[in-house]
Amino acid sequence: MKILIVEDDVRLSAALAHILKEQGHEADTVADGKSGYEWAEGGYYDVIILDVMLPKMDGFEVAANLRRKGVGTPILMLTARSTVSDKITGLDSGADDYMTKPFSPAELMAHIRALTRRKGEVEFETLKYADIVLNLSSFDLSCFEKSIHLSFKEFQLMRVLMSNPGMTVSKETLIDRVWGASSNAEDNNVEAYVSFVRKKLAFLESVVSIETIRRAGYRLTAPEGADDVEAAANAESAQ
Repeated sequence: MKILIVEDDVRLSAALAHILKEQGHEADTVADGKSGYEWAEGGYYDVIILDVMLPKMDGFEVAANLRRKGVGTPILMLTARSTVSDKITGLDSGADDYMTKPFSPAELMAHIRALTRRKGEVEFETLKYADIVLNLSSFDLSCFEKSIHLSFKEFQLMRVLMSNPGMTVSKETLIDRVWGASSNAEDNNVEAYVSFVRKKLAFLESVVSIETIRRAGYRLTAPEGADDVEAAANAESAQ
């Protein structure tokens, strides 16, 4: 799983990331609500761990704004505020679960497992767009009966693009999400991996393409009417 931690306590944030990585998950950390919202709005995280008392934008506002934007990523609010009214406010703002500090690592992981079960096994394990399906566990990209395995960075690239279909994603955003903000990756690294993935889409004979938006980035596109696997299958069988 890929998990976003929005927590301004640096030590706690690092501890949470360590716990998650020990369990085999990926974790990104941000320290304020505005950044948390910006990182989460793409919808490519499996779970968001969200503090309430944050600079720039509090957790209640972050959750509410994400839900208004249509982001359905499960949100676990983690906070020292334990009154019933605070919990009600958190849940009403769009959080799926609420856990108070202090907590044990076992308790945290139990809450995360419960959240991912609620999201639904099929939806959680795959991303779908037009005639392609990305398996989040095996890193396989499929188009009907054909399938091909992606490298880790190819997978991360497609995950970002498939989480934002039809939207332009900048090279800077791709570098941050695929290589990490502290990496030395440059534009030519992005261009190379886009080329690799395009070749794999061509191998699959998918209708999906990665369009270059000059001086802006890339976006995933498909012909009108091919907005999901079922629609594409029906269109193909009707020909």
